[in-house]
Amino acid sequence: MRLGSAKPTVAIVGRPNVGKSTLFNRLIGVRQAIVENIPGTTRDRLYGESEWKDNAFTVIDTGGLEPDAAEGYSALIRDQVVTAIAEADVVLCLVDVASGVTPADAEIAELLRRTDKAVLLLANKADNARRRDAAVEFFELGLGEPMPISAHHDDGIRELRDRLLELLPYRPAEAPADQLKLAIVGRPNVGKSAIVNAILGQERVIVSFEVGTTRDAVDTQFTYNDKPLVLIDTAGIRRRGKVERGVETYSVMRAHQAIERCDIAVLVLDATQNLAAQDLHVGGYVADAYKGMIIAVNKWDLMDDSDDNRDAFSDGVLRRMRFTPWAPLAFVSAETRLNIEGLLDLALEVGEARSTRLPTAQVNTVLREAVAAHPPSSPGKRALRIKYATQAEVRPPTFVFFANDASLLHFSYKRYLENTMRKRFAFEGTAIKLEFRSRTG
Repeated sequence: MRLGSAKPTVAIVGRPNVGKSTLFNRLIGVRQAIVENIPGTTRDRLYGESEWKDNAFTVIDTGGLEPDAAEGYSALIRDQVVTAIAEADVVLCLVDVASGVTPADAEIAELLRRTDKAVLLLANKADNARRRDAAVEFFELGLGEPMPISAHHDDGIRELRDRLLELLPYRPAEAPADQLKLAIVGRPNVGKSAIVNAILGQERVIVSFEVGTTRDAVDTQFTYNDKPLVLIDTAGIRRRGKVERGVETYSVMRAHQAIERCDIAVLVLDATQNLAAQDLHVGGYVADAYKGMIIAVNKWDLMDDSDDNRDAFSDGVLRRMRFTPWAPLAFVSAETRLNIEGLLDLALEVGEARSTRLPTAQVNTVLREAVAAHPPSSPGKRALRIKYATQAEVRPPTFVFFANDASLLHFSYKRYLENTMRKRFAFEGTAIKLEFRSRTG
């Protein structure tokens, strides 16, 4: 397995609440990082792609750095920041010109001076002439001439990008690879981030036993069996009535967005707990979005790993999640890395199933056989006649059926046709979409 890409990398560091996430969003051109006026909103390393004048580079957003942190989230964030600095070709040290030089700024500057990285000192929130003039006081940090910018107002960002191109190795922009996107989803505290770390083999995201550790959706590119993949770690999804306002609201929204943009959702369950209503809700979100889904039963190392126990657990999940009988189960342990490679192998198989394209003649052969074996019933005098079908799309596999009057179709017959398609073709692990249209003549 191989992580990431060969693109040059820029890391944004600084103490809490100086505008790092705003600058990150500005550089990558989309609102990816959560921006909230609360110190400590960003905890994990967030990766985004930026292009400027035919040059491509990766940008890393980091949590607010508290240099003396020895325990708790602050210490975990410090570890994330140190890792980001090690990965970077250029470090952007962000300070708040409105606050002036603080002891934390001085300690961060000392940390950066001990590295061999190129550092640009950015005096953020310099949105008027007085603040731009005040930026000179940051000379005392010993990181060179401070560049006054305003990430919020997009002031000085063009100049910053030009300066980055002078420091970064050249890497031309290129079309993104056809990457399989996996979103790790589930209710809070079932081990989603631990599974991410087990897959990647490093502490890519913060793992904690406190509910709600992951707030953003965190993307990581990696390669498995020569296949490019993107792994999306997400905040735990709670039922709507249980979501607090503020940052957690954004986190749940980002988790839903991660489901929307993924190919396959890995729904993480806790083997030591009964299936909860939240698990069913998350599975329903995935099914409604017509995504692929794998149910990863985490902490299986704590259970009796017998065939009978696996079968009993699978039957229990199937009884509760009758709306996704096509979703396979993978029994895993993030702690011991039990079956982590099997989970990835299964993801590749589901990815192939979602990309399956069938010849129209083959689709219609199956349709004729299905109708002959079980003709559709009609509530009135007019009979429903399904004339032909064709596959219109992949990811998800989408089939369009043309009938004399689609309004006569009963939902049970649609389900019958879907089950028939699944029996005849390899669609394990993915939702498929059936559309019915009326056509006269």
